[in-house]
Amino acid sequence: MDALTEDKNQGLVERFFIFWDKIGILLVFIVVCVVFGILNPVFFNPLNIINVIRQVSIIGVMAVGMTLVILLGLIDLSVGSIVAFAGIIAAGFQVKWGGNFFLSLIIPLLVAAGIGYFNGYVSTKGGIHPFIVTLGSMSIFRGATLLIAQGKPISGMSPAFRFIGAGMIGPIPFPVILFLGCVIVFGIILKRTVFGRYIYAIGGNQEAALLSGIMVDRVKILTYTILGTLSGLSALILTSRLNSGELVAGQGYELDVIASVVIGGTSMMGGEGGVYGTLIGALLIGVISNGLNLLGVQPYWQMMVKGTIIILAVLMDRMKRRFRTV
Repeated sequence: MDALTEDKNQGLVERFFIFWDKIGILLVFIVVCVVFGILNPVFFNPLNIINVIRQVSIIGVMAVGMTLVILLGLIDLSVGSIVAFAGIIAAGFQVKWGGNFFLSLIIPLLVAAGIGYFNGYVSTKGGIHPFIVTLGSMSIFRGATLLIAQGKPISGMSPAFRFIGAGMIGPIPFPVILFLGCVIVFGIILKRTVFGRYIYAIGGNQEAALLSGIMVDRVKILTYTILGTLSGLSALILTSRLNSGELVAGQGYELDVIASVVIGGTSMMGGEGGVYGTLIGALLIGVISNGLNLLGVQPYWQMMVKGTIIILAVLMDRMKRRFRTV
């Protein structure tokens, strides 16, 4: 192959990657919707669409926080357990410990933020890989959930609390407004603030970020705390929607959350991506789950599909990076 042909091929590949970064995942999302709509017309039923976007909001709020963590080149496997733990605390304050509405909101959020801070502090100051720390947290807080609930779900939320997960403002479910609000706020933070630029700088080259004076550990701890807080918000939405603090709440959510971020174009290596891609990624994951349910596909096949999508998305990212470093 002569040099001219090689340059031409490289140009085509580069244009493909640019096209994929801009609208590739959006086109995949549209195609998947059309295919499921053809296979089962119920897919486009307004009630089904509302159900999908309401469910996506629970995953999506956490995925926004996970985007920040993955942009740093890190990971958090404990988000599902945080949802269960914060949810059972919220249900406890609603039903067992006085029924105070504001405490049932504030305490779970503070506890979830504290778990996020713990994950960030131990992994940075203790020099332990976040995979290990958050794997341990996942087990600790799943067990703590069972301990607090004494092995039984806590049901019977107040109407005001139920509005968080089941309420509507006009035609729009309230959880969707919370999700979109998180996307907009953290989209602005990432693109328009010093904190956001620090996240990209650390994810792109941590050593250079340290040498330029960025307080790397502080940024990492704060980012994990944000993810913990957003996981607490998802716990409130889920507990409200179910009208119950469930022991198995959030089980397997870490897979959907990480898949949403990676499919949305955020690099697992850090430094590239953003929350707007995560929005599409979360919608795609929600649509795939809903479409497969409507087609009667068993849940373990769904897990295999999501796992395969994550691997393909990471492979695409690796190919892109390898091509651009040649």
